[in-house]
Amino acid sequence: MTHVPVVNLANALTVMRMGLVPVFLLALFAEDGHDPKTRIAAFVIFAVAIITDRLDGTLARNYGMVTEFGTLADPIADKALIGAALIGLSMLGDLWWWVTVVILVREIGITVLRFAVLHRGVIPASRGGKLKTLVQAVGIGLLILPLEGPWLVTAWTVMTAAVILTVLTGLDYVVSAITDLRGGPVRS
Repeated sequence: MTHVPVVNLANALTVMRMGLVPVFLLALFAEDGHDPKTRIAAFVIFAVAIITDRLDGTLARNYGMVTEFGTLADPIADKALIGAALIGLSMLGDLWWWVTVVILVREIGITVLRFAVLHRGVIPASRGGKLKTLVQAVGIGLLILPLEGPWLVTAWTVMTAAVILTVLTGLDYVVSAITDLRGGPVRS
C-alpha cells in the first residue's frame, strides 16, 4: 500500500469546509438573521461548502488522495455544516425544531451505528443516502434564501422530501446493520 500524504487537495477542501461553518453562521445571524443581503451571503457560503463536499470525495477517490484523516474528517465536516445550518434556521424560527431534531438524531445515530459495526466492515453510503444528502442540502439552501410565496412553498416541499428520505434511509441503514450482525450479506 502506498503512503498518501495527509496534506493534499482533498483534505484541504475538507478543512476549508470546517472553517466555513463559523463564517456561514456569522452570515446567517448577521443583521438579526433576516436581512436579505446577509441571507444571500449565508447561502453562497453554504453552497460553496456543499460543493467542496462533492469535490473532496471525488478528488480523493479518483486521484488516490484517500487518507485516514480525510475518511474521519469528511463526515465530521458534513455533519457540522448541516447541523449548524439546521440549528441556525430553527433558532431563527425559519425551520421547525422537530425537523432539526429528526435529521440530527438520524445523522448521529447512523454515525454511531457505523462505528458500532466497524469491526465487521464499513457500511457504505447507499444511493438513497447520497440522494438524502443532496435533497437535504437543496432544502436547507432554499430555506436559507429570503424566499416568499411559491418559492417558499417549493423550499418546504423539498425539505419535506428531505425529512422523508432521512427517515427511510436511516431505517435502511439499521436493517443493513442488523442483517450484517446476524451474518447475512452486507449490501453495497
